This record gives sequence, C-alpha cells and structure tokens, in this order.
Amino acid sequence: MKELKDKVIWVTGASSGIGEALALELQKNPCKLILSARRKTVLEQVKTRCKHPDNIAILPLDLADTEQATAVVQKAWELFGRIDILVNNAGVSQRSFILETKMEVYAQLMHINYLGTVALTKALLPKFIEQQSGQFATVTSLMGKFGSPVRSGYCGAKHALHGFFDVLRMEHEKDGIVVTMICPGFVQTDVAKNAFVGDGSKQGVEDHATENGMPTVIFAKKMARAIAKKKFEAYIGGKEVLGVYVKRFFPKLLHKMVLRSRVR
Repeated sequence: MKELKDKVIWVTGASSGIGEALALELQKNPCKLILSARRKTVLEQVKTRCKHPDNIAILPLDLADTEQATAVVQKAWELFGRIDILVNNAGVSQRSFILETKMEVYAQLMHINYLGTVALTKALLPKFIEQQSGQFATVTSLMGKFGSPVRSGYCGAKHALHGFFDVLRMEHEKDGIVVTMICPGFVQTDVAKNAFVGDGSKQGVEDHATENGMPTVIFAKKMARAIAKKKFEAYIGGKEVLGVYVKRFFPKLLHKMVLRSRVR
C-alpha cells in the first residue's frame, strides 16, 4: 500500500496473533517496523520471518508497567529518528461471570488494556504534536461497541478506549493527528486461551467462536488497509459485525440475540 511507504510503524503485542500477522503484512511494503511485546526471543523469531528484517527493530515492552512509558517511547523514537504510526495492539481478554470475578482481575484488565495503552499514547503524543503528524491505530474489539456475557471487565476496558481516543481525535485533529479504531470480531488467535478467568488464572482452552473466526492473515490485510486509509473505525470480522448496527438502532433486540447465541 503506497500510503504506508517509508513509514515508521510501531506495533505492540507483536509476538503473536494479530500483532504478528500485521507485522508480516506490513513488511510487504517498504516501511520500517518497531516490534514490541514482553518476550524478546519470540519477537526475534517474528523478525526473521519478515520480508525485510533489516528494517525491523525489536523493543521489549510490558504494557502493565505504565511508569516506564516515557522512557520506552524515547527509546522507540531513537531507533529510526521518528515514529509515524503507533499500533496499540497489546492486551488481554477475560472469560468469567461477574459473580465469580475478583476485583483484582478487573483492576488488571483496566491496567493492561486501558491504562497501559493510554500511558504509551500520552507519552508519544507530544512528539506527534511537535512533528504535526502521526496516527494512533488502536485495536479494541467489537466488545468495545456492545457487550457479551463472561466478558464484563474486557468490555469495560475496551469501551473506555473508545471514549479516550474519540476525545484525543477531537482535541488533536488540529495538530495533524489521526485516530483509527480497529474493532475485531472473532479472529483465530490465542486470545481466549490466554484470557483471565475469575481468579486471575488463564482459561487455557480456546472457545468455539475464536477457533472458527477469521484467519489472522486475512484480518491483517483488512487491518493494514484500514490504517492506510486512515479510517475512523473499522469493524472486521464475520456476521458478528452486524451487532454494532443492531446495537445502534435496536439495542433490546441485540440483547436477546446475544443471550440466544450462548457464545462463551
């Protein structure tokens, strides 16, 4: 995509799933990538699978460590002398009913998915303002637009991201800053397997909807196109995408549809 040519793109959560697939897709274009996640060795493996590994830098990042956001941003900036796009992709999901979910789990979900993303974004924002350009492409979820059982904390964090980035767009459009919200439906990743359950441990198994979701290769192509076109919001998935529109016009109907689906 010519719109992404020569851009410096920073992708968080790049060690697996959507982040890994996006890195492989973006590398088909002559651009430079900064890949971040907690596991440096796995990031190095992703780098070797990319088409132009010489144009890729590895920067370990723990999104939960919000106090290090400013220092990490400075390191990222120095790698190529600028950043054009930050893809806020890192995060964790949840699969547990409200009654069985500890408050510590809700705190973790908000700290990683929301506060971690906000901290990294705020740390980079002054640099985008100074260069009078920049794009935040933030991966939320269709669960950031409507809810579903056993995902209360995850939905809350993703809804919060939409609120924050909608305001960021309003406040800084004048500074040449673009915000693109990417809202995945069911995608074939380990998101369900790694999801928190009520006590904070991992679920450990995939759910049916995720296993039968969109392949990451196809999703990454659609996501890269949405970023290149600087879309406000992109809903990417199967028939579950219709939930966004049903929620908008017939919220009670969506409530009944979700309960009938019994998707956990």
